[in-house]
Amino acid sequence: MKKIILFTILFLGIAVNAQELTWHTDMTKATEIAIKEKKPLLLFFTGSDWCGWCVRLQNEVLKTSEFKKWASENVVLVELDFPRRTPQEESLKQQNAQLAQALGVQGFPTLYFVTPSKTPDNKVNLNNFGSQGYVAGGPVKWLEGANQIMKNKS
Repeated sequence: MKKIILFTILFLGIAVNAQELTWHTDMTKATEIAIKEKKPLLLFFTGSDWCGWCVRLQNEVLKTSEFKKWASENVVLVELDFPRRTPQEESLKQQNAQLAQALGVQGFPTLYFVTPSKTPDNKVNLNNFGSQGYVAGGPVKWLEGANQIMKNKS
C-alpha cells in the first residue's frame, strides 16, 4: 500500500512539474479566452531568434515551474514574436506590429499586462495596466514585480 501511495505522489508531482503553458499567438482567440476566464492577458513581445535578453528571460523565468504555476492561475499568455530568421505568416506579422505600435513597445523583451473588454459593437479594447521586461534575480524577483503590477488591474 505504501508503494502505491508513494508512486501516486511521485506521479502527481511529475505531472504538475511537466505542465506546459499555452502561449497563444492569435490575439482574437486569446482575448476570447481571457474574457471568458476573467483574466488579463500577458503580452510577451520578443525577438525569439535574435534577442539575447529574450532568450535569457525565457530560460530564467518563463520556463520555470514558479512562473508556470503563477501564469496558469493569473493570466492568459500571448507571444508576439518579431523573428529575423524564422519565417512568419504575414497576418501574424501585421497583428504583432499593430499591437507593438498601439502599446508603444520600445524594446525587447517587454511584457504588457492588459485587460481586454468588448464594446457593444464587438470591438476589443485593451486596458494596459503595466509592463515589465527582464528582471535580474530569476522567477522570484520577476514575479514580485508582476504581482505588484497585477494590483493595478481593473
